[in-house]
Amino acid sequence: MDKSKIYKLGLLALVIVITCMTPNPEGLNPLAWKLFGVYLAAILGLIMKPYKEPVILLSALAISALIIGVYNKFYIPKEEQVIEMKKVLGGYASTTTWLVFSAFSLSVSFVVTGLGKRIAYLLIKLIGNSTLKLGYVNVFLELLLSPAMPSNTARAGGVVTPIFNSIALALGSDPEKSPKKAGRYLLLNVYMVTKTTSYLFLTGMAPNALALSLLHQVNPAFNLTWIQWLLFSSVPGIICLFLTPIVIYLLCPPELKKVDNKKISEEGLRELGPMSVKEKILTIVFILALLGWVFGSMLGIDSSAVAIAAMSILLITNVINWDEVLKSKGGWSTLIWYGGIIGMSGVLSQVNFFKWLGEALATQLSGITPTMQLGGGMVGIVIILTISIVIRYLFASGGAYVAAMVTVFGLLGVAMKVPYELLAIGLLFSNSYGGTTSHYGGAAAPIVMACGYNDTKSWWKIGGVIGYGTLIVHCTIGILWWRFLIELGVLN
Repeated sequence: MDKSKIYKLGLLALVIVITCMTPNPEGLNPLAWKLFGVYLAAILGLIMKPYKEPVILLSALAISALIIGVYNKFYIPKEEQVIEMKKVLGGYASTTTWLVFSAFSLSVSFVVTGLGKRIAYLLIKLIGNSTLKLGYVNVFLELLLSPAMPSNTARAGGVVTPIFNSIALALGSDPEKSPKKAGRYLLLNVYMVTKTTSYLFLTGMAPNALALSLLHQVNPAFNLTWIQWLLFSSVPGIICLFLTPIVIYLLCPPELKKVDNKKISEEGLRELGPMSVKEKILTIVFILALLGWVFGSMLGIDSSAVAIAAMSILLITNVINWDEVLKSKGGWSTLIWYGGIIGMSGVLSQVNFFKWLGEALATQLSGITPTMQLGGGMVGIVIILTISIVIRYLFASGGAYVAAMVTVFGLLGVAMKVPYELLAIGLLFSNSYGGTTSHYGGAAAPIVMACGYNDTKSWWKIGGVIGYGTLIVHCTIGILWWRFLIELGVLN
């Protein structure tokens, strides 16, 4: 074991030891304080990464269960015991956990069958006769794929990036000699577009479901279905999505303007061959899954049930086989560590930790509360959302950011007494577009950077414009749209 890993583990252990050895703060019971120490260590572990996320969360669950067991045996009267081992593992019974995991099977099938590539080349054939229009090919491809691919790493890195990297090379844009000819624009557009479609759909990015679950823990009255999520994201999201290619085009104009799209698409489709039976089945299942997510709530069908049904059909029809699902490391990792973090946050909620923290924040920040409440709380919402984008520079993982910060920002909003629904909706979306600001803001970014067309300076400049520009849209048009939907009773 290298020294770096030992130091990180030592720090995580120290956090747990300190909370176990120090008195609990006033108003918080001792068990909640010690469980918070384990939770905090888990969050730090997700950031520092001495081990993979599932290892960290499984270890945290084990430690939490041991602490709960000791307290139940020696310190808490039986009639007052509220936490059992099965409640520590409650995150694995969460519908959001299984929604994301099941949707990963759709993601795998788009890659395995080649349907994602086929859609891309058909779009190129239809509208890709200029470099700018190729940027919009990227937009429409993402709109089609993102509802079924909760891994934007697999979507942007595994499907879209290889296609547009090949197109850039075919257009004579060399990463070293002529990156500005077409490659820099096309590849930068890939990442910025995927960070927008990632918040358009609940299933567009794996951390979306986690963020929703954590904000629900802060205020159980707040929750969104798949279609409610889409309704709230639609207006600001579509505006930002369709502005992205043209904004990048103006800030980073490609030297090549016209493209022989027919040749590119014909070569790509020839390589794929005729459309297979598996692709046809996948197309039908995908359409049915979308219909289920949109209309399922009217029939009392949960979004996770639709996702599990889609996965089952794909397995039964052999569009994908179980071995291919087993190879989806992202899906299994997400299942383990998202279930773990949701379970731990649920336990903390049961012992009233978040309630205590919200009250403590309200007391400490009472002096600035009137300022935050100006404009009916809109000033507070804008300030918190802006902080959420700035602090995103510190995180190389959207999942780690959500686990570490979303609950804090939600509780801050409660303490400041700003409209919680508006703030929560804004926070659900800001994680994704906040990742545009740096070249390490998401797992797809290093894949795009590895193509060699982009430098850090241009990325940060354009990413900053996209990220903070999106923030402005969300804090103006977005808030107006969200308030309109809430007044219509969409959340009821």
